[in-house]
Amino acid sequence: MLLGVALACMAVLAYTYLGYPVLVVLLSRLFPMKARSDTTYRPHVSALIPVYNARQFVADKVESLMGCDYPADKLEVLVYSDGSDDGSDACVEELAARFPGRVRLVRGDKRSGKPTALNVMRQQARGEVLLLTDIRQPLSRNAVSDLVARLADPEVGCASGNLVLRGATGAGFYWHYENAIRKAEARFRSMCGVTGPLYAMRRADLPEVPADTILDDMWIPMRLRLAGKRLVLCEQAIAWDQAFDDEREFGRKVRTLAGNYQLLSRLPGLLFPFVNPIWFETFSHKLLRLVCPWVLALLLAATVIAVAARSGVGPGGWGWADVLLGGEAAFALLTLLGSRAGKLGNVARTFVVLNWAAVVGLGRFLRGAQRITW
Repeated sequence: MLLGVALACMAVLAYTYLGYPVLVVLLSRLFPMKARSDTTYRPHVSALIPVYNARQFVADKVESLMGCDYPADKLEVLVYSDGSDDGSDACVEELAARFPGRVRLVRGDKRSGKPTALNVMRQQARGEVLLLTDIRQPLSRNAVSDLVARLADPEVGCASGNLVLRGATGAGFYWHYENAIRKAEARFRSMCGVTGPLYAMRRADLPEVPADTILDDMWIPMRLRLAGKRLVLCEQAIAWDQAFDDEREFGRKVRTLAGNYQLLSRLPGLLFPFVNPIWFETFSHKLLRLVCPWVLALLLAATVIAVAARSGVGPGGWGWADVLLGGEAAFALLTLLGSRAGKLGNVARTFVVLNWAAVVGLGRFLRGAQRITW
């Protein structure tokens, strides 16, 4: 029985982290979705940027938008200052003076979080299309044009940009792996969400976002997906960012995973094959990732119990459990060494950090302890 439990656990882990990525890449090549794009589609666009104490990023971000190849008279930038007190407001006002009529400051007197910022900016935006983006990441010159061109297709609900991370941290490696899966999903039939720092949608498709929403960049697009709209990826529309080290990535990932639990509780249709048009991708990519920490714990428990009971010992005195426990110990050592063990150590450490983040994220969701403000 213990061997059966161990094999089942290893099968789940292997499918989640290796089998599904290979399968979805294969599906994307065998059954590619036809991409529709219309470069003559040029509606008025409002870029919405929520900010809290990000003075050092304001100028670069706004200037990257002003430098985009989209018609200047059809692009405005709204910056919502969520109670900033570091001079961010003054920076935005200077930019508004440099780009009159194209840059506006929207002031929030107290910190309320990104959902509130989006709701306020949506009411004040003039654009037919909304470009949702974060303050830290500058954009490629073609980003706005490419995203808007994909929205010419009425079947598309959100057009997502591509986040490119700089840096050789474990989190950077993980993002390359994760991004490859997203690209394959998008080429197959639809993404399971969007890239939070850069995506576009029609203003009519953005509802009032509940003020306590943890992951607006999952809640908004997945509601549209349940309604039958597609989520597409524009690989050439790029937002650049720096890869975090594992300590900073842990906090970000806890928030993301707590938000995933909240998302499933609020959009339970995602759990059912006949309701969710991308249930296979959602189950394989999102749901199993939430289960994997407990599968890892079960695998370790089965291994330890089998070793203690000397279950499955062969003629040489070694059994499957001894071999498996030795592998688990070697992996734990790699995790402890981290970067001192090279790339393999970085990957092992990041794997453990991300799975532990799922456990912590569940605890925060259940206690209602995850902060909405950033």
